[in-house]
Amino acid sequence: MSFKESFNVNGENLLKKIKEIIAEGNVRKIIISDKTGKEILSFPVTIGVVGVVLLPVFAAIGALAALLTECTITVERSDTPKDEDHNDTASPTENPNTPTDI
Repeated sequence: MSFKESFNVNGENLLKKIKEIIAEGNVRKIIISDKTGKEILSFPVTIGVVGVVLLPVFAAIGALAALLTECTITVERSDTPKDEDHNDTASPTENPNTPTDI
């Protein structure tokens, strides 16, 4: 399951916002549209894709930012729970395999 979010940004903040969105995680796809709603750029973001792989995409976004005054970023996110509790795991000092009545 996934859901979509949209952000309106101006051209100078486009690349910065894209990097923030990717850093947040659970992103499947990013779509950049102009102010009339016409899709300009769309690219998938897969888990583990960082750094050198995204450099050509960032270069294209930087070029778009110079041309666009206003645009919309639509982000498709995977529907993962944000409140994943890991309280049922043992603390680092506890070994769950050690018998307690020695």
